[in-house]
Amino acid sequence: MRESVQAEVMMSFLVSEELSFRIPVELRYESSDPYAVRLTFHLPGDAPVTWAFGRELLIDGVGRPCGEGDVRVTPVDPDALGEVLIRLQVGSDQALFRSSTAPLVAFLDRTDKLVPLGQEGSLADFDAHLDEALDRILAEQSAG
Repeated sequence: MRESVQAEVMMSFLVSEELSFRIPVELRYESSDPYAVRLTFHLPGDAPVTWAFGRELLIDGVGRPCGEGDVRVTPVDPDALGEVLIRLQVGSDQALFRSSTAPLVAFLDRTDKLVPLGQEGSLADFDAHLDEALDRILAEQSAG
């Protein structure tokens, strides 16, 4: 059975040090992909953009700088735990979001109620979904 947790969080999209604007960002977690969180945002004039990254990265990033490569999560002030920066990057293009920590923690708490941290591998159909996804990726690479 496919179950999910979803939340809409208002975040600041930081264009530069001088310019930012608030946008709704959807967070989604599905038991069928228990290691990942999906973050979807829609900037005016563009199609919605979805990023998938590890749930554990978001959990850890609330309290300390985490991530290497394309996704990094860092508390603005590690002592206060009031706000978090989420940086999404592809090459030289990046999107930087600033969010209050409270709605992220509430979302993560709900994901933990659905699939407790450390129990992701116990989902019976996860291996089958992983095999299907890997087969699809390999087929796309072979065709391309």
